[in-house]
Amino acid sequence: MKFARFVSAIVTCVLAGAAGGCAPHNDASSHRLSIVATTGILADFARNVGGEYVDVHQLIPNGADPHSWELSLRGIRDIAYADIAVTNYLMLEDHSVIRALDANLPKDALSLSLAEESAKFGGTLIPLVEDRSLDTPWLGMRVYGDGSQIGAKRSSQVELSVTGIEGPGHASAYITTSFGSPEIAFASRDGVDTGNHWETDTSILPVGAHQHMSWVFTQPGIYTLHLRARLRVTPDAEPIELPPSHVTFAVGIDSEEVARERGLFLLRRGHSDITVDLQSRALTLMVDREKDGGVPEGAPLLETPETGNGLPSPLASLDLKRVLIDVPSRTLREIPKGRGWEFIGSGDGQAYVLPQAVLGKHVHGDIDPHAWHDIHNAQAYVRVIENALSTRDPEHSAQYAANASAYIAKLDEVDREFAQAIAKINPLDRKLVTTHDAYAYLARAYDFEIAGYLSAQDGSEASIADRKRVAQTLKNMKITAVFLEPQKRSRHPVIAQVAEESGVQVCGLYGDTLDGQAPTYIEMMRANAHSLSQCLGKDHS
Repeated sequence: MKFARFVSAIVTCVLAGAAGGCAPHNDASSHRLSIVATTGILADFARNVGGEYVDVHQLIPNGADPHSWELSLRGIRDIAYADIAVTNYLMLEDHSVIRALDANLPKDALSLSLAEESAKFGGTLIPLVEDRSLDTPWLGMRVYGDGSQIGAKRSSQVELSVTGIEGPGHASAYITTSFGSPEIAFASRDGVDTGNHWETDTSILPVGAHQHMSWVFTQPGIYTLHLRARLRVTPDAEPIELPPSHVTFAVGIDSEEVARERGLFLLRRGHSDITVDLQSRALTLMVDREKDGGVPEGAPLLETPETGNGLPSPLASLDLKRVLIDVPSRTLREIPKGRGWEFIGSGDGQAYVLPQAVLGKHVHGDIDPHAWHDIHNAQAYVRVIENALSTRDPEHSAQYAANASAYIAKLDEVDREFAQAIAKINPLDRKLVTTHDAYAYLARAYDFEIAGYLSAQDGSEASIADRKRVAQTLKNMKITAVFLEPQKRSRHPVIAQVAEESGVQVCGLYGDTLDGQAPTYIEMMRANAHSLSQCLGKDHS
């Protein structure tokens, strides 16, 4: 089963033409600029700046998750005829979208990454803050370094494969998508297929990304996962291979004894990632030295990686082969039932699980990409677009500048409205509990605290233990409201149900996408202000 096919097929204009799908747009003779924008929010910005001089084609439909959306043939066609491509990036969009853009955008077109470029116009970015305070290891996968020294670019990808599994039971890893279904990284139930070069047990990551995973083991004992990694600079280039490695897990047994017997360092908690390190060209285990209180004594440290500016990284790199990852007996839980979950292979319906801890597909870098939740960043996005339109179409630069200034004035008014609406909320009650790491910019701009995140194995048959854990978390947080993106409430029924049963309001808060109730960015921000005021304000019920 293929995991995260970031490029199931990059469809070129030639292939589309063979199907009659690559004809020019009907407006080709109108002299308007053709813009492709990934999300509805970015498309709205482009329409407000471009006005009558542009045609904007939205690639990811409203209501869809940009973290996991893959483009249609129509989207590829729109890219092939675009003058300007507008993305957020910072790994907001699924990497397949970025690769399709880079492969199919005309050579003379402008490609904008608004978040990265917003700093030139006063935008401010912040690190992605993640804190789950788990009492077990929180294990993911990472690509460290940009690989520029070996030719990598933003459309390059890294393949991390499980080539063999030793242990008393089945082992697997997966991501739970925003729709509640699993995307499988690897699974031993159907064997490890060397004939297809481990394609069915391979995770594909953008350069510089990391992602959160659930790791599952069906029986107690010692498991060894054999790994290999390679970098594909371009789809048709010969892959660059890294030396293979392995990682060991102690599942439901005395991990201290195993560590002593094998001379391994025991990892019991904290945020860590099995890492493809493109700087050292090795497979390592990277841990967060800052968030987890430093590197424990005795850890098998490798050379400390550096950031791009020569400063020490907040990450520490460990020798993967000398680490034992603890999966304690308390992680035993019921696994989801029903179609799509058979890959776990547990006959008794239980397994040991290191949880993903974040709802939804979560592939990202170190910078939070959701910058538009601070209206001042949205204004910087607008200026980036204005500059690009004026560069491509200088004849109408005065109109673009006027449009941008008028829209920015409207955003100033929305900013004032937002501040007035939340003034009803006692500063002590400005606590956000959500299911998505999307609101740090909103919290910074309007003086909220990210009080916590909720996660659950959603589905109609979620375990009783999972429901009890969510209820206990809500009780411990002592909050009055949980915020879910309106489009995702039906996809996270466990949290919504348990919150309501616990007397906690379930309120809407738009994140990555618009909908019919909030079809523009301005309406989205007004809806968010209203929801926060109603659910956390003085008059909340």
